[in-house]
Amino acid sequence: MIVTVSPFIRNALLLDAVASGATALLAIAGAPFLSPLLELPAPLLFWAGVVLVPFVALLVATARRKTVRRMVLIDIIAINALWVAASFGLLFSSLVSPNALGIAFICVQAIAVALFAELQFIGMRRATALAV
Repeated sequence: MIVTVSPFIRNALLLDAVASGATALLAIAGAPFLSPLLELPAPLLFWAGVVLVPFVALLVATARRKTVRRMVLIDIIAINALWVAASFGLLFSSLVSPNALGIAFICVQAIAVALFAELQFIGMRRATALAV
């Protein structure tokens, strides 16, 4: 099914791209500085930022289209949901031992990503309902 990229969907995708891009830059360039501040491993921060780069490109490319396959939007929402699950899973694992600021950093970004996923889902649902 093809979905029209409404202004709502476009804005949700672009907001996600801006936030993810800023997080990627912060994590890649700031890993050595953030690591001791958050008590999170610098390689984890760096590679999390690197992983975000192609995702940001996908978000921007999708937002620039007039129409998109519904599955692409579902994939973006699923990637965001997996990021949220991985973020909270990391906190409950014994792989890292962040301090309170590190825990807050992980929680805040995960909640923001969950909000982006929800906005994208709402937009997709509205666009699908209009198409029917």
